[in-house]
Amino acid sequence: MQSKKQYETIDEYIKTLPKDVQTILERMRQTIRRAAPEAEETISYQIPTFKLNGIYLVHFAAFRKHIGLYPPAPGAFKKEVSTYEGPKGNLRFPTDKPIPYDLVTRIVLFRKKEILGKK
Repeated sequence: MQSKKQYETIDEYIKTLPKDVQTILERMRQTIRRAAPEAEETISYQIPTFKLNGIYLVHFAAFRKHIGLYPPAPGAFKKEVSTYEGPKGNLRFPTDKPIPYDLVTRIVLFRKKEILGKK
């Protein structure tokens, strides 16, 4: 779905996608932002990324039929995420079904706690 363009901001990334996907990605971004307001927005691996204290918190990306969330969900969410897991454990939320933003919030909060606990 993405072109080979080099993105510098999450806004640049989102605006290259179809309007319906833009809406989903913007809501994903706001969900992450609310859970971790102190996180820094950036682009890494040419996809939207949030970093906390210099450590990758989460990445998300649009694909043809799903929105990906990385890294793989923590083990504490194994049962909850089983229907969304891709081959490498990363999450794939189908764009033709409601995105579980509450689950995204809980994963981000869990990752945030992990990262802050390392410092």
